[in-house]
Amino acid sequence: MRSLLILGIAALSFALAQTTLIPALAQLAEEFNTDASGIAWVLTGYLISAAVFTPIFGRLGDMFGKRRLLVIALFIFAAGSIVSALGDSVTTIVAGRILQGVGGGIFPLCFGIIRDEFPAERISASIGLISATAGIGGGLGLVLGGLILDNASYHWIFWLGAAMAAIAAIATIIFIHESPTRTPAKVDVRGAIVLAVGLSIPMYAISQANNWGWTDPRTVGLCLAGLAILTFWVWLESRTEDPLADVTLLSKPTVAMTNIATLLIGFGMFGSFILIPQLVEAPEATGYGFGLTATQAGLVMLPGAMTMLFAGPLSGLLGRRFGNKLPMALGGLISGIGLLGLGLDHETTLHVILWNVFGSIGIGLAFAAMPNLIMDAVPLEQTGEATGINALIRSVGSSLGSQVTASILTGTVLASTGLPTGDGFTTAFLAVAGMSISAGLMAMLIPSSGKTHLPVSEEIGAASVLPDPAQAAEK
Repeated sequence: MRSLLILGIAALSFALAQTTLIPALAQLAEEFNTDASGIAWVLTGYLISAAVFTPIFGRLGDMFGKRRLLVIALFIFAAGSIVSALGDSVTTIVAGRILQGVGGGIFPLCFGIIRDEFPAERISASIGLISATAGIGGGLGLVLGGLILDNASYHWIFWLGAAMAAIAAIATIIFIHESPTRTPAKVDVRGAIVLAVGLSIPMYAISQANNWGWTDPRTVGLCLAGLAILTFWVWLESRTEDPLADVTLLSKPTVAMTNIATLLIGFGMFGSFILIPQLVEAPEATGYGFGLTATQAGLVMLPGAMTMLFAGPLSGLLGRRFGNKLPMALGGLISGIGLLGLGLDHETTLHVILWNVFGSIGIGLAFAAMPNLIMDAVPLEQTGEATGINALIRSVGSSLGSQVTASILTGTVLASTGLPTGDGFTTAFLAVAGMSISAGLMAMLIPSSGKTHLPVSEEIGAASVLPDPAQAAEK
């Protein structure tokens, strides 16, 4: 339990950073005299960095040791948090957020440590709990961000992240054993650079779409250019001796379809994180808002975040008994129904809370099933690489969800109030609901990997390296 707690704190430090800053975006835009597109880079820069560095650190963990790279990722995340906390300009804060994005590697490294070190019967549930932390932290981040913003300043949001990451890094050094599995290789710097460019160009276009328009030649052209570069990246990786990502591995039906479902789930989850606070904080005069403070909006999200804490381990148990595609499919469908309910029935705060709790069950189930589906389909030595790519795709989906829902709302803003219409929120909720339901339907089509894992110590031939039963019990 001790090791799982430490890994949970490490994962939570990154997950919280996804959303703690969302309640402060308006204040940051006003303080630094910039518009919504400019301040969006506080989120977009972080998500792009996470998307690029997540597979890199997963790969490096496979090569040099997962515990070692986890400690490095945590310390870089803490350093980025400090840079942003001390920042006095948007540029400095974005620079710190890009460093924070390196922490995206925390998730695949945690998954790899669990698979290498934990008893076989506890692997699925433990991975489920850590994976669900991405959703839990996203919901809790809105609560903490609102509390900090209402009672202190945005600087303390970053100090909190730095403290959590530093504590987790030190605890990892002291208490967690190094994983015995290694995959010798070279670092594919060329592939990392091409991937970064391919992701950054369309993300920039999406962040500017509210100003340019979604059909503007600049938006369309940059998105197509990014897709072309990513296509070239796939070709390049297939011809690289030690690639950043094994594209033949990613083309496996189970892996490819899980990654597509992950993109759609990430879109739906982050869309709800953006929409619900804006909905409940809107003035009552709008006819749909409740005039809540940032803290109160966070508390509306809290029951849903706590629900994910229980849905994650449940997903692992369902996966062990029935296969991981079941909780993945159920997760997408349940999440989509919850979002659909939010779009059609948000008359009271109680209705918003209940629909969000229902949808959060689905997010917890799906997020926990994703890495288990991937790891069932790949060789042990490629765990970090494969789950890193999966986490990358989740970050891309999250970024798309936040930007697209923001664009939908912006398109309905009334000149008289400067606020979106109720129909705008309904449309946005229906859009993210459609993505989540599509993820559930996609998950139903995921083929079985046909792979049954032996006890971990036997599978990797390292029984003499793993902790004895007494040590395992301490975990």
